[in-house]
Amino acid sequence: MIGQILLLTAGFLVLVAVSVSSVVLVNQARTESSRVVHTVEVENQISTLLLEIRRTESATRAYLLSGAPAFLAEYQASNATIVPAVDKLISLTNDNPVQVEHGARLRKAVEVRLSEFSRGIDRIKNNDVETSIGVLRSGGASEAVKVIGDVARAMRGEEERLFALRTASAERSQILATSVTMAGSGMVIALAGVSIFLVRRSARARDAAEAQLRDINLNLESTVEERTSDLREANDEIQRFAYIVSHDLRSPLVNIMGFTSELEELRGDIFRRIAELQSETPLVPDANGELPEPALAAPDKQLSTDFTEALGFIKSSIGKMDRLISAILNLTREGRREFQPVEVDTRELIEGIISTVAHQAAEASAQIRVEPLPTIVSDRLSLEQIFSNLIDNALKYLKPGTPGDILVRGRTKLGFAIFEIIDNGRGIAPKDHQRIFDLFRRAGTQDQPGQGIGLAHVRALVRRLGGTISVASELQGGSTFTITLPTKWTGNKRDQQA
Repeated sequence: MIGQILLLTAGFLVLVAVSVSSVVLVNQARTESSRVVHTVEVENQISTLLLEIRRTESATRAYLLSGAPAFLAEYQASNATIVPAVDKLISLTNDNPVQVEHGARLRKAVEVRLSEFSRGIDRIKNNDVETSIGVLRSGGASEAVKVIGDVARAMRGEEERLFALRTASAERSQILATSVTMAGSGMVIALAGVSIFLVRRSARARDAAEAQLRDINLNLESTVEERTSDLREANDEIQRFAYIVSHDLRSPLVNIMGFTSELEELRGDIFRRIAELQSETPLVPDANGELPEPALAAPDKQLSTDFTEALGFIKSSIGKMDRLISAILNLTREGRREFQPVEVDTRELIEGIISTVAHQAAEASAQIRVEPLPTIVSDRLSLEQIFSNLIDNALKYLKPGTPGDILVRGRTKLGFAIFEIIDNGRGIAPKDHQRIFDLFRRAGTQDQPGQGIGLAHVRALVRRLGGTISVASELQGGSTFTITLPTKWTGNKRDQQA
């Protein structure tokens, strides 16, 4: 991965370098080419100037020989273009000191030559034919003509020298730009080749990793399925064991309850005989034919009281044991029940639960409010047991002296329904938030009936329905139980694993 990042970075830098170099070299080549064009333009301007001078000279001679007005018009037309041509030539060469000097000499020579043409024309106009012919014969050998020719050749030579230099420089720039482009293209191609190699190698490594991951997933699924099967069998075995133990405990418990009842019946006979043995006066039946309760001595009376109290403790313990066994049996039966997912209107379900506890709520001066709740697909009986238990607990553990206020609300999020049961009751200490969901574990003051099974059963049901349950509470600050359930539970996974 790091190699690919470095390679991409190198390729980007190469592209940037090639682009910058190409732009610089292209601009340089364009500049050199413009200079070459400028040189050619200067040479063309020199040729144009010389041509206009010759045209003016030819028109002047023709007019001197013939005196025809047409040649005079031609002279005037060509003569008017010479000075602007000189100015343009000097403007084109003002960046070269050598050419600037040549231009100054050329301007003076051209001015002298033009004055010669003008004098010849003036003599013809004054009918001085002989002098005009003399000027015509000596015009080609004047000093101005020689200077013009020498300066033109010098300027051509300078421009040819510059043309050679600028052409060579332009060619070098083009060659360098071509070389840089080709080198950059070669590097890009090389980097592309290396990238393809790395991508193929990465693809092969990824394919190998995916194949390995598939094998691992297959093994993991097999392992998970095996462990799930083991857990399911162990859970079934635990449920069977709990059922058998609970069922078998019933027999000795029934015997204990029977013998306790017999002891309670024998208690009266035993202490009556003790009283008769201690009393010298025999007991006389009353009008109904029943013997009155004999008077016992103080030690025997205390013994009778202790005996009665012991029997009461035994009966109370037997009753508690009976309730625990019944709860365990109910849990094992519930664990074997097959859940059936159906569409459930939770608001209608909870309003039905509230109607069944309306009398209890009235006695506790509590109100139960229900906000709009979502419709979900789940096991209806399990939902009834979950919400019934939580609402019943909220009513049982209200804060004394405070009117109860219980709120049930819900919402959906990302395929889950979130329910909250909020009360203003006595609350639960943070250290007991997990303890209350354990089997046979209770928290706080135990002034309400129960065996510590309800919330454990609720958590087991919520888990079987593919959800979670949690509590947020503080002592004397009320409680909020939050239940998260899938909106469309199919019963395919968590129920099988429970």
